[in-house]
Amino acid sequence: MDAENSDKPFTLNTKPQLSSKDLVGIRLELQPVHSAEILPQYTTGLHAWFLEQVRKTNPELSQYLHDSESEKPFTISRLEGVKWEAGKKIKILIDQPYYWTITALNSDVVKWLKQWLKQPPTVVRLRDIYLKIVSITTIYPSITYQELLQTPIEKTLALSFVSPTSFRRKGNHFPLPLPFNVFQSYLRRWNNFANHLVETESFLQWIDEQVIILRHQIHTLKVTAGKSGSVTGFVGAVEYGLSTEARKNEEYVQLFFALGKLAPYCGTGHKTPFGLGQTRCGWLLESEVFETTTTEILLAQRIEQVSEILMNNHGQKLGANTLRICETRATILARQEFGESLQDIAQDMEMPYETVKTYAKLVRKLLKESNASN
Repeated sequence: MDAENSDKPFTLNTKPQLSSKDLVGIRLELQPVHSAEILPQYTTGLHAWFLEQVRKTNPELSQYLHDSESEKPFTISRLEGVKWEAGKKIKILIDQPYYWTITALNSDVVKWLKQWLKQPPTVVRLRDIYLKIVSITTIYPSITYQELLQTPIEKTLALSFVSPTSFRRKGNHFPLPLPFNVFQSYLRRWNNFANHLVETESFLQWIDEQVIILRHQIHTLKVTAGKSGSVTGFVGAVEYGLSTEARKNEEYVQLFFALGKLAPYCGTGHKTPFGLGQTRCGWLLESEVFETTTTEILLAQRIEQVSEILMNNHGQKLGANTLRICETRATILARQEFGESLQDIAQDMEMPYETVKTYAKLVRKLLKESNASN
């Protein structure tokens, strides 16, 4: 009997009934069939599993979600409940509940989720590891963008960033929750998926001039992100306020709070389809913020270390393409050092195996030469 069916039968406790609106967030409670170890970049496996679920019933939508260069109309979270671990792999324990959030940002993805929930699968598979789906619930209710514009006006807006969050700025990571960066990321999603378009420049100028950080409690982390590379991001909570002058512009005040309500659905910053930028409304206690394992941090640090050696080896001003190549090659070697096979890395990064093998060999040779010269 295969692993998928080897455990005792179980019944899905709950599954939500979705309405056909623009946005929704669902939460899966998962339990491993067996205790196991997962690799630090397991979110790429969750991302691939989700797209494969879409492909089975809607190949065209799956291809769009995979290939689109614009904003992605979905996010996924990391596994909530994973504990800090030393070493090169992360342990997940049998019968321990783990939670995974998926959000949809347009009606096409909501409609697919609604259909999918009529007969959902019984397990989430991460390579040879099986996680039983115990229950599926709605964590963020179905809502339209127009309904978001009815969000009550409050004195302040508090947001908690529960997985590492970062922005791209001048080609680098920018791990600070400045109002301009935060609300620019929300407005991009809004203008991509809502029928109510907003003139970007004037609104963001208003944000920059009129939104105040009243308090914050954040710290930075370096973590892996997506299929290659590392990201320096922040986690924690921030409370934003409005100046007296800002309150005179009722339209922008309403949009400010609507975008705050949008945040949990769309996430903040970049790499949200790979678990970064998960955001909650309100000021959460530090214990409620998702933990990032030491394994993930160590892998990210190793990727950065090798990337710097490769970039220094060029000895000239580097273009964006060269930087991307260095980061990709560094990721391949670091992931192999942390116990991943080159075959799995090639599949995950959607690269030919021989190319991955060649890159790993070249980087090992260069590191050896670099160590000898030092």
